[in-house]
Amino acid sequence: MKTIALVGDRSPAVRAHTRIPVLLDVLRDDEDLDVYWIPTPDAEDPAALDGFDGIWLVPGSPYRSIEGAVTAARTARTGGVPFLGTCGGFQHAMLEFARNVCGFSGARHAEYGPAGDDELIVPLACSLAGHEAAVDLAPGSLAERLLGAARTVERYHCSYGLDTAHLGLLAEHGMRFTGHDDTGAVRAAELPGHPFFLATLFQPELAGDGTDPHPLIRGFVHAAARRAAGHLAV
Repeated sequence: MKTIALVGDRSPAVRAHTRIPVLLDVLRDDEDLDVYWIPTPDAEDPAALDGFDGIWLVPGSPYRSIEGAVTAARTARTGGVPFLGTCGGFQHAMLEFARNVCGFSGARHAEYGPAGDDELIVPLACSLAGHEAAVDLAPGSLAERLLGAARTVERYHCSYGLDTAHLGLLAEHGMRFTGHDDTGAVRAAELPGHPFFLATLFQPELAGDGTDPHPLIRGFVHAAARRAAGHLAV
């Protein structure tokens, strides 16, 4: 049995929360999946994520516990657990990396409070809520390999992204930005050397009609299955 944690505050009002279980059900029979929802307040305790073969930090911010979301990303990053972060999951994975790897301990998310110089995640100049746009993928990146293409069109439902002023800091410490829109803005990031660590501002769970899992979701589940089998390579 392969176990996946969906870290987020489940709500019928969040479209991704209704889509994701259905998509994983499609893969359940082939991969023998067991899926659990972990609310962000519960995820504040790293023990709540012990034993999972994959961690998906799902959309739905602001989360009830920002620290729970950050802890989930840290647990996956430091434990070599396959990780997928989409939309809010992308934002909080970048927040975790900035705080715990880059030494930017005061890094903040603008959605949770007033503006300041220490904001890593800031309002987008133009909200992407309900939008669809092209993303260019870096050659040889995990996302490009999974999609089998250098360019893709993806759906969004977000209003926050990375402050470009801090991109250099994250890149210097090992974060690889592998997806960009036509303006050059970051839309996907990966951690080289990790079995599977992929964060996207776009939402692969919103692709299509919700019955056929996106290649990035399939890749994440495949990585979780490999971990369960004792094989950690992507």
